[in-house]
Amino acid sequence: MPEPASAHEPYYGSAAPLVPASGDLPAVASAAAACEACHLWLCGTQTVFGEGPADARIMMIGEQPGDKEDLAAHPFVGPAGAVLDAALEEAGIDRKTVYLTNAVKHFKWEAGGVGKRIHSKPNRKEVFACKPWLDAEIALVKPDAIVLLGTTAAQSMLGPSFKLSQHRAEFLPFSVAPFVLATIHPSAVLRMPDREKRHQMRDEFVRDLKLVARMLEESPKRPRAKLALDAVSLSAKGFGKIDATMEP
Repeated sequence: MPEPASAHEPYYGSAAPLVPASGDLPAVASAAAACEACHLWLCGTQTVFGEGPADARIMMIGEQPGDKEDLAAHPFVGPAGAVLDAALEEAGIDRKTVYLTNAVKHFKWEAGGVGKRIHSKPNRKEVFACKPWLDAEIALVKPDAIVLLGTTAAQSMLGPSFKLSQHRAEFLPFSVAPFVLATIHPSAVLRMPDREKRHQMRDEFVRDLKLVARMLEESPKRPRAKLALDAVSLSAKGFGKIDATMEP
C-alpha cells in the first residue's frame, strides 16, 4: 500500500544497473516497472513511464507523475495534463506526436487531509536515482526537440545551477538534441491565484511551445540512429552536473 514519503527512511541508489543494455522502449519500461533504486517506489502506486511515439520529434519532460498519473499509470492525464493539452493544441502541436515523460517516475507525496495526496517536490538525489531511465528514453527516441517543463526537469538535464528565470524560452546547448528549451510546468498555471496573471502565464506558455513548433517546421528531421547512454548523461554544458553526493 503506497504511503507518504515521510513514512519511509530515505535511501538513494541509481537505476543504472537496471536499465537493459539493449532493447526498445517497451523493454526499458518493463524494467522500470520493477525499479527500487530509491525509496520513492514505496510512495507510488506504480512506475509511470513515458509514453508516445518511439520516433517522436518532440520529447517533453516534466517533474514527476501527480496523483491522477500515479493511479492511471500514464503521464500528464491530470489537471496539469489538461492545461498542456490545450496549450499544445493552440501551439499547433498534436499531443499524439509527442513523447511525454518525467524526470522522476514515482509519485512523491504527503498526506493532505482526508483522502488527499499532496505533491512533494523530489530532491536532487531522487532525481539522480531515476536519471538513467530518462537517459534511456532520450537515447531510444532521439528527439529533435526536448522541452523541459519546470525547474526540476530542467536541472535534471542541465545541472543544478540552471535558472529557469534566466534562460526560459532559450534554445540551449545540448548535443543529444538539436533544440532544447526550458519553460514552466503547466501546473504553475493552475497554482497562480490571480486570474489575469494566470491567463498571461498560460499565453506565455503557449508562446514558448510555438517557438518549438516553428523551429521544427524550419528544420529537417534528423536520422534515428540510437544514442549511447553515456553521451546523454554528459552532453549538457555550462550549468553543472547532477551528482549522487549532492544534498537534497
